[in-house]
Amino acid sequence: MGGLGAIGVPGLIIILVIVLIVFGPKKLPEIGGAIGKTFAEFKKSTKGLIDDEDDPAKKEEKKPDVS
Repeated sequence: MGGLGAIGVPGLIIILVIVLIVFGPKKLPEIGGAIGKTFAEFKKSTKGLIDDEDDPAKKEEKKPDVS
């Protein structure tokens, strides 16, 4: 198993405590907002790439005319 499940709850709590100590409570909302915007932009970009590949009309336009 990979991903977040491998870290577990105790590991996640330790990471959050370290982040709180390093950045302080006043910076956490700013950091959270920046991370959220980054993930939203990444999701938007990957969705655009997937939509381009799945759209059959766009595939037809890209094929060269052999006649």
